Amino acid sequence: MRNCIIAQSGGPTVAINASLAGLLDANANRSYFGRCYGALNGITGILDDRLLDLSRIMSKTPDFTDRLIHTPAMYLGSCRYKLPDPDSEEGERICKRIFLLFQKYDIDSFFYIGGNDSMDTVLKLSRFAEKNRSSVKILGIPKTIDNDLAHTDHTPGFGSAAKYIATSLREIACDAYIYAVKSVTIVEIMGRDAGWLTAASVLARTDSSPAPQLIYLPEVPFDLAACVRDTKSLLERENNIIIAVSEGIRDAQGNYLSANQAVRDKFGHAQLSGTGKALETVMRDQLHVKTRSIELNVLQRAAAHCASETDLTESHDQGAYALTASMEGKSGQMMTIHRIEGTSYQTRIASSPIDQIANKVRSVPLAWINDAGNDVRQEMIDYLAPLISGQPSLFYKNGLPDYLDLSHLRG
Repeated sequence: MRNCIIAQSGGPTVAINASLAGLLDANANRSYFGRCYGALNGITGILDDRLLDLSRIMSKTPDFTDRLIHTPAMYLGSCRYKLPDPDSEEGERICKRIFLLFQKYDIDSFFYIGGNDSMDTVLKLSRFAEKNRSSVKILGIPKTIDNDLAHTDHTPGFGSAAKYIATSLREIACDAYIYAVKSVTIVEIMGRDAGWLTAASVLARTDSSPAPQLIYLPEVPFDLAACVRDTKSLLERENNIIIAVSEGIRDAQGNYLSANQAVRDKFGHAQLSGTGKALETVMRDQLHVKTRSIELNVLQRAAAHCASETDLTESHDQGAYALTASMEGKSGQMMTIHRIEGTSYQTRIASSPIDQIANKVRSVPLAWINDAGNDVRQEMIDYLAPLISGQPSLFYKNGLPDYLDLSHLRG
């Protein structure tokens, strides 16, 4: 029996630990790997030889995976490390270090749980393994609240984030309605290139509340003048207007509304901030009404108290399926979810080649956005609704959620 290493990378989600638990539970049932190691802080934990013996932790803590499923963020920690091209001198040197560690711990499979940038790492390591005829299998398990990975109906973590966003928008509306004054509230939601998260705000609407009345996604050009006109028109009929905007909205020339466009991360992504604040300033100056902006930011990434049971279950199942993929000899693949056509919501889990997924962005279909570019259509509501269903039972202590001890991440 050989061993495996599991790592997590990128931004946290409510459900990423459920995928880790699914893989560990599947191995406990099928006894495929002798030991399951967890690399601390993503691929950097492998480069620095910082591993946890997860098999030992499970043997000492019988309810470990049950607690893990309901613990948000990342039990193994994360990183934002861009692996150099393995065909470059530096990339080849680093990949050799990684595979030497695989040899040291007798590794059969490496599982990387993460989003698009993590799948870039899976792609590079799998190509290096193939080029050097290594038997180590490299497999990706998706997670990202952005829901922007290709070849999958949706990604683990998105359903819970969507539920949190819809809940928050509904509560913001309740707060706004209590005052008999004209007001505009702008809610900025994560989404640099894909507007899935912002689109989820549509689920906040009820028969008695149309908020958010306006929804703007980065898939279509943002017309600031039209936004002001639409808001002014709505204020003539009702007191309180709530606007949901993606942080990545940009005009027809590609200019972000964000106050900060110049800073970029290691992967070349623009570090956006201040979109809601910028729109708040314009609305206040032109409409002369009470105006405020709210940035959900990291709150939507790890709100386990508002998790979707469907999201946690599917995330766990994808982790379990990754073990099956390894047992079948697959490598250079990412686990995927496919919606089965029918009247009731059903899915199946499979895998797709990583070179068809890494470094690609799955955007909101334009047909799901209205012609004015300020709302989404019924197709979006039908797509989103099943993903937020179900409420998990959390572990509580002294009135607060009791999550697993993360002291091993505190340095």
